[in-house]
Amino acid sequence: MNVVRRLPRPQTLRARLTFGLVVLLAVSCAAVGIAAVVGVNGFLTQRLDQQLSEVGTRLPASLEHKGPVPSDHDGDEYGDTRRQATDTFGARLVNGTVTNKALVRSDDLAADLNVDLTATDEQRLAAVPVDGRAHTVELSALDDYRVVASPGKDGDVLIVGLPLEPMQATVHRLELVAAIVFGLALAVTGVAGALWVRWSLRPLSRVAATATRVSELPLASGEVVLPPRAPESDPRSEVGRVAGAFNRMLGHVEDALTKRHASEERLRRFAADASHELRTPVASVRGHAELALLHPGPVPPEVTRALERIAAESSRMGEMVDEMLLLARLDAGRPLERRPVDLTRLVLDAVTDARATGPGHRWTLELPEEPVTVTGDAHRLQQVLANLLANARLHTPVGTEVAVSLETDGTTASLKVHDDGPGVPEEIRPGVFERFTRADHRRHADASGGGAGLGLSIVAAVVEAHRGSVGLESRPGATTFTVRLPAGDVSNA
Repeated sequence: MNVVRRLPRPQTLRARLTFGLVVLLAVSCAAVGIAAVVGVNGFLTQRLDQQLSEVGTRLPASLEHKGPVPSDHDGDEYGDTRRQATDTFGARLVNGTVTNKALVRSDDLAADLNVDLTATDEQRLAAVPVDGRAHTVELSALDDYRVVASPGKDGDVLIVGLPLEPMQATVHRLELVAAIVFGLALAVTGVAGALWVRWSLRPLSRVAATATRVSELPLASGEVVLPPRAPESDPRSEVGRVAGAFNRMLGHVEDALTKRHASEERLRRFAADASHELRTPVASVRGHAELALLHPGPVPPEVTRALERIAAESSRMGEMVDEMLLLARLDAGRPLERRPVDLTRLVLDAVTDARATGPGHRWTLELPEEPVTVTGDAHRLQQVLANLLANARLHTPVGTEVAVSLETDGTTASLKVHDDGPGVPEEIRPGVFERFTRADHRRHADASGGGAGLGLSIVAAVVEAHRGSVGLESRPGATTFTVRLPAGDVSNA
């Protein structure tokens, strides 16, 4: 069973059908060949038995005489032994012992008397049933023989036999011819069957090719253009029905994707328009709150506290509106600036600012000896750095070490922000770069300074707009955000 399981199995439907066709033909050919060989072998054996019956016991009966037997004996039992067929074997047994034996090799009977039989051969001859029926005996000196044992008139046993070699040669030749013919038939059928199966499954192959192209399309978001439909064949066939159903499914998918894209476009326009329209009133509310705080007259403490909260929340709302407007513009595919940017300088400035805003953290910086230059929007890349460092500062307790490193291999610039804080909660890791993703329990007890959950989504959007990638690896005590950007000039990318 283990050997059978290790045998290679055809994987494709075309290979399985061809393999099955060849196997069925091989079984049919084997059955026909076996039946033919068995039939011919039985027919030739029957003919040989008839020849033995016609030969009679003349040869073994004449072995006790030196020539033709006396004329007063029965002519059927005695006669001229020189008329026997070549390779006819005769033996006379008395009390189970071979007394005389001969093999006809020529017309000279005297030359035929010299037959060397082993003791095993004589035992086998003695074991032949004396029933006048043919039996097969293997004689080491003479090969396989078909023999008949009959009782003699003197109380002896007369055995006559004919060789099986001519019959076996005929059967072997038939086996060889059948093997060659059936082998050629299998080879021709395998090639023709493979071509026929391939032609028959050609519509299904087209459906599979279309499905493969669809599976390679980015269907998550944006406008999607599906490939041409699979050619439909006879709808009465199984392949035709599959192709028709697949094309109808593609039509439904295309309609759904079109409606989704239109809905996304409407949502983007709404977010952009709403963010743009909200910037003025939010700035106005913040300005009035700050103006009220500058009033020289006495103001009750409760009113002062309320005005301070209004100013703080309006400032926070203004930042959120700006972030939403930036995301809407990135979603709309608005081009960013494409200028050489000294990423080393941006990282150095960002870490310096982070030390000032987060003095309770331990900040380390590792930069290469040569400046790392990328092509992109310096302001947006600075925002990426600020958001990553602010994320590490706000979501880790005081005393956490935050290590920032920058390196390049000439084609890709890699920026890593690593901290030894408690880590990102496992339940939010898959969607950490999605919008408005916030943990129910922050990574430290300080709840002040909470954002709207747009910082990391802006990081992902800006990096993607720069043809880069961003990833996260996190476990308790080790959290690393890795940003990879194309190094050098990518203005034409």
